[in-house]
Amino acid sequence: MRNAKHFESAYTKSDMSGENGKEENMGFQKFVENIVDLLQERMGDAYEIKVLHVTKNNDVEQTGIAITRQEDSIFPTIYLEGLYQEYLEGEMLGVLVERIINCHEEQSMALDLDMDFFRDYGSVKDRIFYKLVSLEKNKKFLRDAPHLRWNDLAIVFYYAFKKNMAAGGSITIKRQHMLMWKQNAESLYRTARQNTERDMPELLVSMSELLSEMTGVFVREDDAAPMYVLTNREKRFGASAMLYSEKIKRLAERFGCDILILPSSVHEVLLIPDDHVREYAFYRQMVADVNRTQVEPEEVLSYGLYRYCRKKSEIEEIIS
Repeated sequence: MRNAKHFESAYTKSDMSGENGKEENMGFQKFVENIVDLLQERMGDAYEIKVLHVTKNNDVEQTGIAITRQEDSIFPTIYLEGLYQEYLEGEMLGVLVERIINCHEEQSMALDLDMDFFRDYGSVKDRIFYKLVSLEKNKKFLRDAPHLRWNDLAIVFYYAFKKNMAAGGSITIKRQHMLMWKQNAESLYRTARQNTERDMPELLVSMSELLSEMTGVFVREDDAAPMYVLTNREKRFGASAMLYSEKIKRLAERFGCDILILPSSVHEVLLIPDDHVREYAFYRQMVADVNRTQVEPEEVLSYGLYRYCRKKSEIEEIIS
């Protein structure tokens, strides 16, 4: 689970390394130009190499590259920030170009279908899912994306090509799709909830289980301060499991108290019995430290703190 393990060490401050943004930015732009030139040379005049600036989650802008032909209506985008880091660490440009071409070919095969099917809601509705994103950090994105508010978060929708999310692509559902299908945010929510709960069932593991799996060394559960990680079976956009979780309720019944919910990333949340041993400010600082030092900017879910209330049987944001 991508970032939950970092909460285990959040009691001590993590070091932050400085970056020289100006020098890195100049180097990155030249890197992009070289990649474009090499790709154009390899692919020939039948293809156009496009540089795309894509707004991702939390309004984070990333630079992508697409290898397209005139007849292509849909094409994969390969993002360059990670490849640039490999270049800085010594990887050869030629190797990276070959990797981009291989990735393009693999993803193009996955997307090689007649997109007319996407006009028919009956053809797509079984593959519509939802995820949770920050309401505050996605103001630009949410202008054109149907969504519902949930505490300080937004429920947004996407179409997944394959059940295995790691192997297939997805399409963010925009307002134009909703209108084309003659749907609204509420009907999309009902469809997505059913699909997400069915195909991405919730997964709850203790922090000790997680650390034992990651290290190969048995880690005993801390009865004094038990921690649990909630995600889904795909471990992708797993924070949305909060929306349909039954395991949180059972955990509250087991410990006889409310459950604190700490956002780890868009992919998972951390659960801790609300035994009032520590003040909420302590947990808020944990969330802030991990978001700042361990989570990629586009994967940050929230700086907030939530609680499953046993009395109400619902999750609420802790405001005070």
